[in-house]
Amino acid sequence: MKIVTSEQMRQIEARSEQAGVSTDALMEKAGLAVARRVRHHAGPLIGGPITVLVGPGNNGGDGLVTARHLVRWGARVWVYLCAQRRQPDPKLAALDERGVVVRQASEDDGLRELTNALARSHVVVDSVLGTGRARPLEGTLREVFLRLAETAAAAGPQVIALDLPSGLDADSGSVDPACAGAHVTVTLGYPKLGLFAFPGADKIGALEVADIGIPAGLDEDVGLELMTDAWAAANLPVRPSDAHKGTFGRTMVVAGSANFVGAAQLAVSAATRVGAGLVTLAIPSSLQAAVAAKVTEPTYLPLPESSPGEAAPEAARQIADRLEGYDSVLVGCGLGQAPGTIAMAEELLLSGSLRTPTVVDADGLNILAQSNGVDWWERLSGRAVVTPHPGEMARLTGETTGAIQKDRLGAATASARRWNKVTVLKGAYTIVASPDGSAKVSPFANPGLASAGTGDVLAGVIAGLLSQRMTLEDAAALGVFLHGAAGEVVRQELGAAGMIAGDLLPALPRAMRDLRGIPTSVLRV
Repeated sequence: MKIVTSEQMRQIEARSEQAGVSTDALMEKAGLAVARRVRHHAGPLIGGPITVLVGPGNNGGDGLVTARHLVRWGARVWVYLCAQRRQPDPKLAALDERGVVVRQASEDDGLRELTNALARSHVVVDSVLGTGRARPLEGTLREVFLRLAETAAAAGPQVIALDLPSGLDADSGSVDPACAGAHVTVTLGYPKLGLFAFPGADKIGALEVADIGIPAGLDEDVGLELMTDAWAAANLPVRPSDAHKGTFGRTMVVAGSANFVGAAQLAVSAATRVGAGLVTLAIPSSLQAAVAAKVTEPTYLPLPESSPGEAAPEAARQIADRLEGYDSVLVGCGLGQAPGTIAMAEELLLSGSLRTPTVVDADGLNILAQSNGVDWWERLSGRAVVTPHPGEMARLTGETTGAIQKDRLGAATASARRWNKVTVLKGAYTIVASPDGSAKVSPFANPGLASAGTGDVLAGVIAGLLSQRMTLEDAAALGVFLHGAAGEVVRQELGAAGMIAGDLLPALPRAMRDLRGIPTSVLRV
């Protein structure tokens, strides 16, 4: 599913008009779609008081159509015009014919009528400001939304925003101080970029996308996509019944140091949980027994050490010699920053001889950022996925973490192009950017994943998928989706607080099972 900017949405609507689907037709379908969502969320509507806040533009027109359908279905609807609309207004006239009460904010002294209506309403539909010109909420508009926010906060009406909550910028995700937010946002045609950027993402509540009848094929120039269940299910590796372990590839994981043994355990376990046929852990030799006592599935490549728990520089050659026959290699989880480890990682990653599809994470990224010269991406000559969190991205690019977070999409796509590497910028709504400028956004923002070790799980998931002959882009994106879906499985079971990285491991195959729709038994009696 494509994600659009406000300008892209305007262009698509213009192309729709040229294709024979008018703005009015889109508005009628949008209003009907939102009315159906209101009916779904509000339950029985007969006699139910609903307030529809209406703005001056197309978003307000969509709201008037929504109000018309709700009235037709038996709801008691009160329409409040927050600003003057152009006359004649056929959508408004259609409500007048049905005897719907319509009030003007300009005629509501002290907004007393609005305050009373909000207090008695079960639902408020916000159809005031959409993806048009961003503007501050000032004057009467500001007072309207301050009243709405106050009423909704006091266990008042359920707020359903049409396209996006008024006061939320469709492109940046910035929010006006008076933005009341919503319990449900029904975005029209396509989700908008600002819905996946903070602080706006905290204001939208549950996000739903409504089909408004835009003809297919008008969005081919849009390079940003939202990962969906249907997309993920279609991209899961096939599991033939006559498979053997060689069918699903071999993954090498270069990870672990004296202080970060758990990172190696999590990474190799994640690779096995997503279906890699064989996983080998390359780890300093003195740590092998500790890991093997907890993780029984992988094979091992004990590495020579400079000191206990620190890989020696010559370990790079030992790893490279074993990589023939492996389908992916993950470098970095819990490696540490000891001098011998740095020399080993630089030799392995930057010598120009690495040809196995590679995932670089954690200390692997920090070592790249500290390497001599600024052209590490040229020296990392093979096909690779890099998986930085914002702090690591800042170190790799020379920017500040704040600058990265301010424009996550721009940072990810620019870096992927410059480095010619698939780039996974982790965080809420993780972004997977490709060198060709396209990108995918995860639909998950789970605070439970903000804990140590979850990044190691993600890196292992991507490497495990990559070994199953997926492309770099698909393995990275599907890995991000499965990691997020597993987080949702755990959150539903345990809640967000107290979730630990190890909880994700058994949830990964459950998430894949759910996507495949596989029944618990093949036998039905």
